Amino acid sequence: MEYLKEEFESSELNRLPEKYRGEIIFSQPLIGVAQGDDPIFFKFKEIVGSEHYTPLEMWLASGQKQLPASNLNIVSIVFPFTDEIRKKSITPIRISKMILPAEIYSVARNFAKDFRNNIMEKTIEFLQNKGYSAISGKLSEAYTLVAKKDFYSTWSENHVAFAAGLGTFGLHEGIITDLGCNVRLASVITNAPLKVTPRKSDEPYANCLYYAKATCRECAKNCPANAITEKGYDKTKCNKYRNKVARDMVPRLKPILKAYSRRINWKYKAQNYPVGCELCQFGVECMDKNPMIRHDLDFD
Repeated sequence: MEYLKEEFESSELNRLPEKYRGEIIFSQPLIGVAQGDDPIFFKFKEIVGSEHYTPLEMWLASGQKQLPASNLNIVSIVFPFTDEIRKKSITPIRISKMILPAEIYSVARNFAKDFRNNIMEKTIEFLQNKGYSAISGKLSEAYTLVAKKDFYSTWSENHVAFAAGLGTFGLHEGIITDLGCNVRLASVITNAPLKVTPRKSDEPYANCLYYAKATCRECAKNCPANAITEKGYDKTKCNKYRNKVARDMVPRLKPILKAYSRRINWKYKAQNYPVGCELCQFGVECMDKNPMIRHDLDFD
């Protein structure tokens, strides 16, 4: 999809504000395609949560006409932060007992959402102009955060990227792509006939040094919330710390941040100003690459 590469190069939404010299936020994307009837989408109901939609369920919940799941394809898009932003974000901010993400990353993470939404809208428009139907799970009225004992979304971009063969998970539960884990993700569901991207591995942690080689654990060392251990990732601890980060970063950066609405349990919540955290993604082996590619050459 060459038009996507052009959007990444030319869109003004893919730029930081003038305070940061209008630097580009994302370098060129990775794109993969999953088929709508892939059995893995039913496994996600067990792994993510029972209310996570299959592509066909999201398609129908978004008001589209009934059709066989095999007629659907899911375009998954990886948005890699530029090397410049990654390098400048390796050193966190330390204030008293708090460890905070670098200011440039908080702003990039905030502005990224606007560009990501725009790319999904442009992709839908592109496919519709070709005569096909298309929707975005993330932008659908059916998308929400389900807040029960645990919390999860009804459409997980991380898991869709895994299904589309773009990467596997790390100990930090972020997706590790060939361009690293410091990425954002988006997807579009369409009935356009597209070539499916085969998964290199169905092992969900194949790209993670800890699971594959019993080494690294740098993400766990970087996490100030102790949300990452050898037992895995604690989403509740992570979310509590992210809220602390927002309480500190948002007031200081609010004049330049963008506000977005968030839906929880199918109801709109007040606007929020996402600034992220992702301290576990900086200064680690998988920040900007798939570390297992090098290790496969070294050891296998």
